[in-house]
Amino acid sequence: MNKGRLRLGVNIDHIATVRNARGGDHPDPVAGAWAAIQAGADGITAHLREDRRHMRDDDMVRLQTLCASENIPLNMEMAATEEMRDIALGLSPHAICIVPERREERTTEGGLDVAGQHNRLVPLIADLANNGSRVSLFIEAVSHQIEAAAATKAQVVEFHTGAYAYAIDDGDKQKADAILQALKAGAKQAHALGLEVHFGHGLTFENVEPIAAIEEAMELNIGHFLIGEAIFMGLVSAIKEMRDICDEARCS
Repeated sequence: MNKGRLRLGVNIDHIATVRNARGGDHPDPVAGAWAAIQAGADGITAHLREDRRHMRDDDMVRLQTLCASENIPLNMEMAATEEMRDIALGLSPHAICIVPERREERTTEGGLDVAGQHNRLVPLIADLANNGSRVSLFIEAVSHQIEAAAATKAQVVEFHTGAYAYAIDDGDKQKADAILQALKAGAKQAHALGLEVHFGHGLTFENVEPIAAIEEAMELNIGHFLIGEAIFMGLVSAIKEMRDICDEARCS
């Protein structure tokens, strides 16, 4: 298989987190999306959570308008709830990634239990796909979850890279290497089943290269790290640096 150019999706949630810390309208996550597009982002990702801790409903509407005008895909992350389904059907984003969500978590922790929620997910995925959105499932690189994802008729899986990133942060190279091998094997299995392969969560300048080099990978979605680095080097520079690292990894 030939390694093609890896798409970079930029998650702008935490621009909204900063805004919401003080209330009001600044900084505007939609302005951040515009900056990301100008810096070369291939897509914009935003998670509309049940508790609206960062993105708001009107943010999503404005993001969809911006992305449509710039011919850039909007990837809406959402929980598998009726409320979010109805919002997504009205919004009609290019892509929807269904993620697990708990109110008490700081961020999305772990992957979706597709095998355990098959009967609940199948009609939801069908509704979203019939409305014109490409549906992705955020899962761990575990064989039975990959098989279950393919059985739902979702088009994409996004593998959770958080455990890999945390193992590197902890200095546990052996664990990180084992998780990386599982991610590589999961990517091969998913690709063989006809699923497009994405990765996301916890990726940084320091740990992204081995993930970007996985030949089945078509897209990375990165947010918290890029928004954090933007404080020091600017959002445009941070995105361009990530873009360069990913491009180099694809040539290796």
